[in-house]
Amino acid sequence: MLETLKIMTSDLEVGMFVSALDRPWLETPFLIQGFRLETREQIDSLQKHCEYVLIDTRQSQQKPAALQRKVRTERRRVELATIFKDRALQTYEDGSEFVEEAPRAVLALDSLLVDIDDIFGQVKEKGRFNAIQLKKSVDPIIDSISRNPDACLWIARMKQHDKYTYQHSLGASIWAVSMGRQLGLPKHDLRSLGMGAMLMDVGKLRLAPELLQAGEALTPDQADEMRGHVAYGLEIVEESGIINPDVINMVGYHHERYDGSGYPHGLARDEIPPVARIAAIVDAYDAMTSQRSYAKALSPSHAIKQLYETRDTSFQAELVEAFIQAVGIYPPGSLVELSSGEVGVVVAEARTRRLRPRVLVLLDVDKNPIPYPKTVDLQAQQDEASPMACTIVRGLDPEAYDVDLSTIDVYTEAPPAA
Repeated sequence: MLETLKIMTSDLEVGMFVSALDRPWLETPFLIQGFRLETREQIDSLQKHCEYVLIDTRQSQQKPAALQRKVRTERRRVELATIFKDRALQTYEDGSEFVEEAPRAVLALDSLLVDIDDIFGQVKEKGRFNAIQLKKSVDPIIDSISRNPDACLWIARMKQHDKYTYQHSLGASIWAVSMGRQLGLPKHDLRSLGMGAMLMDVGKLRLAPELLQAGEALTPDQADEMRGHVAYGLEIVEESGIINPDVINMVGYHHERYDGSGYPHGLARDEIPPVARIAAIVDAYDAMTSQRSYAKALSPSHAIKQLYETRDTSFQAELVEAFIQAVGIYPPGSLVELSSGEVGVVVAEARTRRLRPRVLVLLDVDKNPIPYPKTVDLQAQQDEASPMACTIVRGLDPEAYDVDLSTIDVYTEAPPAA
């Protein structure tokens, strides 16, 4: 029996058989009515001409179940207050400017890194950690992000720990608290998010080091062993005396997926606790934007695009959109190319102007380093209707043009106060 599925063009893959378009074939460059996708160029062309296509599951190379997960059924949007019906949501206002918050953020992040090292060291030595220390460790970050998230987001991108698990714990905590702030969750919930994100991968400390450092795709047996870090993490949390249900849920369910394709239980939609749905998003985003032994770091804008394309499949659409609102298309620390040809790094997102943040220009139009980097306010240029106004044309990979973001002095090169 012939079965067709409606697939958004952003979800197309090589090997799918396209049986129909959302417009007449004669309005497209495709001469054959029905064909298997063979190249990335064909997919790009379809994305230019169509919003969705019909896929013949029988003639596609993918398994029907894998194709079914690509289907996005239209559903009524859910209000955030409904998702977090047991929480009193609020609105946060910036309480400080970037330059004012930056020194506080540096101290908060340095303190948190020390605590992460110490807490993970306790787990290695004793199999558990000091729960009181964990609670206290995230408070400075919560205070800083509550006042102004930009400073923490910027400095976290600049700092690179030599151990991926530790760096991932730091990054995930910051993304989780920033997203919680955007959602309007109260401060005690922000603390839970910070703690839960920090502990999501603590179970990996009980895995073999060579498994964590594998530089290639894992075998099925290795993948099963890796998935065991969730159970190990829950054991460590329990043995450490953590009873906070949000923290436990984040550790236990951060690999579940909205469409039921995750692990360890294959939960779907509302079966997954809301905080765990947040955890899944920040875990995936931080992993994609971090340098790992088996994969290069993606640019933040590319990672955001991937998250957006998996809304209502891997991740709940409303929460993906809230995350994008929290961190922006070009979060602080993103390397970008301007329409002038210059290259710079975003130093302040300014949450009301997502596409026109402040940018610290590092390279000139010939991609040569500038002796004295300059800060450009893209929004101010637009407001002044300057004929020389720049825009961001694309996000760049973190290591593009051999730029070393860790060498940038956040104090001397921070944007001026508004």
